[in-house]
Amino acid sequence: MATENKNLSDYDKTTIPNANKFRFGIVVSEWNDTITEGLYEGAYNTLIENGVLPNNIIRWNVPGSYELIYGCKKMQEQMVNAVIAIGSVIQGETKHFDFVCEAVSQGIKDLNVTQETPVIFCVLTDNNMQQAIERSGGKHGNKGTEAAIAAIKMAELRKNS
Repeated sequence: MATENKNLSDYDKTTIPNANKFRFGIVVSEWNDTITEGLYEGAYNTLIENGVLPNNIIRWNVPGSYELIYGCKKMQEQMVNAVIAIGSVIQGETKHFDFVCEAVSQGIKDLNVTQETPVIFCVLTDNNMQQAIERSGGKHGNKGTEAAIAAIKMAELRKNS
């Protein structure tokens, strides 16, 4: 495994644009909340560490990952510079996993190509709970941190384009 024993959330803060004038929306799935809360904490803390004011971070909860698409669409209307979609889908015994993962990834892609506000995909699609734990603050870092960095960079790109 390429990520084995690596923390992928380490970043060089000097390469990140100053985010103190940006507003961010974070839409969080309540399903698998032990994972999504860890991802949210990683994203929130990273935004704060990079100059975002707490009152410039809007959080909305949705029931599950499938509902992230609608939540993110509505969040784009809130005068934010970027949106982070946080979810966790864990493989089960049925094809439900495949349908949800495909729908969410395509839905968020569609928002990115049809709307002006970027939506960052922070939806874990893991084979088991242990993999999700390792990517939401465990030994592989926190994908929420990585999503926040992507959101800052995309907000800067949008501002400059």
